[in-house]
Amino acid sequence: MIVQKLNCRVYFKKLNYIQQFYKLQRNTDVFKIKKMSFHTNQVNLVQKKSVPIVFIDRHGVKIKVDANIGDTLLDVAKDNDIDGVEGACGGTLACSTCHCIFKPEDFKRLSLQNISDEELDMLDLAYGLTDTSRLVCSIEVNEEMDGIEITVPSGSTDART
Repeated sequence: MIVQKLNCRVYFKKLNYIQQFYKLQRNTDVFKIKKMSFHTNQVNLVQKKSVPIVFIDRHGVKIKVDANIGDTLLDVAKDNDIDGVEGACGGTLACSTCHCIFKPEDFKRLSLQNISDEELDMLDLAYGLTDTSRLVCSIEVNEEMDGIEITVPSGSTDART
């Protein structure tokens, strides 16, 4: 009996989300539904502003993606299945599997040289480290990143092992 009550609550909560979705879609063109998930309590109703970013994966293939402003570059890479960007620690600066390389001019223009001590410790263990290397879990997308190219190294090292 308790299980049935719980399932009814979940069902009506989902039904409420669906009704809200159709009301917004029917009454206004301002709101666009980007993603609806019934596994969380949040419904993303307003499409975020985005900028185009190019990832060069570990095989040299250029992949142009739209990155939402405010998301981390790790989230952008994972959402677009960029080969070689793993983020095994979930973005907690506890591994180096999200190590990527920026062009020197982008690195300087975006002021990416301000690196925390925790990130520097993990970068020391990264495969293919360069002067313009960063862990993309610690970088949020902003409007200045429009059109940048980010290179994924050909290999990776998991600092946790």
